[in-house]
Amino acid sequence: MSESARELARKLLADKRVHSAPAARTVTARPAAAAPARAPRGPGRQFADHPEVAATVQKQAAIKAISAQSGLTNPLFLPRESPNDTVIRAADRELVNFSAYNYLGLSSHPRVVAAAKDALDRYGASASASRIVSGEIPLYGDLERRLADLYDQGDAMVTTSGYLTNAGVIGFLLREGDVAVCDSLIHGSVVSGTQWAGCRRINFRHNDPDSLRSVLKMSRGGFDRALVVLEGHYSMDGTIGRVAELAAVAREFDCAVMVDEAHSLGVLGPRGLGIREHYAMAGTDVDIWMGTLSKALGSCGGFVAADADLIGAMKASAPGVAMLTGGPAPSTIAAAAAGLDLLEAEPERVRRLWSNTRTFNDALRAHGLNLGDSQGTPIVPVIVPGELRAGFVSATLLERGVYAGAISAPAVPAGKERLRFFITSEHTGEQLRSTADLLAEVVELADRIPELSAV
Repeated sequence: MSESARELARKLLADKRVHSAPAARTVTARPAAAAPARAPRGPGRQFADHPEVAATVQKQAAIKAISAQSGLTNPLFLPRESPNDTVIRAADRELVNFSAYNYLGLSSHPRVVAAAKDALDRYGASASASRIVSGEIPLYGDLERRLADLYDQGDAMVTTSGYLTNAGVIGFLLREGDVAVCDSLIHGSVVSGTQWAGCRRINFRHNDPDSLRSVLKMSRGGFDRALVVLEGHYSMDGTIGRVAELAAVAREFDCAVMVDEAHSLGVLGPRGLGIREHYAMAGTDVDIWMGTLSKALGSCGGFVAADADLIGAMKASAPGVAMLTGGPAPSTIAAAAAGLDLLEAEPERVRRLWSNTRTFNDALRAHGLNLGDSQGTPIVPVIVPGELRAGFVSATLLERGVYAGAISAPAVPAGKERLRFFITSEHTGEQLRSTADLLAEVVELADRIPELSAV
């Protein structure tokens, strides 16, 4: 353990406020002076007292102060000077990187980069228009046909953003009188979509077909359209969606099914073709397959594959997804197509990904670390309860040459704060084993630190 990390631990352990408080009590570190409850806002200050703005500013100031006091580099918004590979250049040194969902190492692959450059030279940096009005280029349709075939669907649509794909599709398809029935761990983009739609949202217990059946028995009759929304690979917990079973339950109650493949395409299935291949499902078992181009395919953006009429309607009329928005940058679509080529041509990348995943998970479990409900996938959460404890572990790892992000509420429940490690096909065995040893050492130290709230 480095001296600055030890010094921070000593300061936290010796804090007189902590020693004077009962063991179970949470001590809150607050700024010396609070802003007036209703100060005059004035020009440029209309949102200074907005609850979320004020809370975020306060938290960022506290984190900055702790970083300055301890001498540890703040791992948040860390500027990077290299591709987001397994080793990155940041903070004037090289770091072993576990914060990139570049699962197959494709984002800087020479073929992917060359394809992006060729598209840049041919079509420019931007589509500069919506696709319906002068923005269309052949690259879009070529990739969409391949994605539609991958899911055995009538058509597909590529988009500028995975988040907006979920939000925009749900916002377009559902409305008041409809319901979205969601896994309790569903991504926030789906929640945004239900708010946009004005429909009801009902959650069922994570990955629990019996819970879904109970929810649908009680509620299905009260709504017109019902859409069950699932994920293939849950990004905070490293669990695999029980998509085949849950989709079958949805069909019992005349529900449509939408599956978010953001973290499962390129990861799950013998060839990395996603949750459909993982369960040997028919394409028609699911109505809407959504995914991203920014994870295993090494590019940026999203896509949705479905019935041809449905896709045609969304391309022409879905605000925020296609209509009234610029087409994706040509370079990103060309890069994603090259990534898909490599996924198909080099299946050994998927095999390496899973071999590395087993190595890392086994090493962590041998140290007795808390991996929550994860199922041994390339998304590896290590539970470190307490926002500042998790931040301390992340910052100390960074000082020792390992970059892994800390996740706190509201992204995960309070008390379930964690570090999240993304494993890739390009990590080495030595990187994985040495990181597991270091992590165990730092978590043990963090366990001795009483929790101090960052706000």
